Amino acid sequence: MSAMAKDTKRTSKPADPRETRTAADAPNPVWFKPVMFGFMLIGLAWIVVFYVSQSTLPVPSIGSWNILVGFGIMFIGFLMTTRWR
Repeated sequence: MSAMAKDTKRTSKPADPRETRTAADAPNPVWFKPVMFGFMLIGLAWIVVFYVSQSTLPVPSIGSWNILVGFGIMFIGFLMTTRWR
């Protein structure tokens, strides 16, 4: 008899589907993905509007800081991707 044939018992238990999930294992809420992608798209749109309008929109009084605002909004969306399950 070979060594493989001797060990036919399963040593580990199958996962119980009724086990409770902790907060760290729980899936994201339904609103998470739309908000995440929304932040990324709004930030991109902010920067595109700034360039297309030749720096007169979206907030003319802050000038080139509009680029930083757009990247900041996009960065929030990218940070949310680290919590996406």
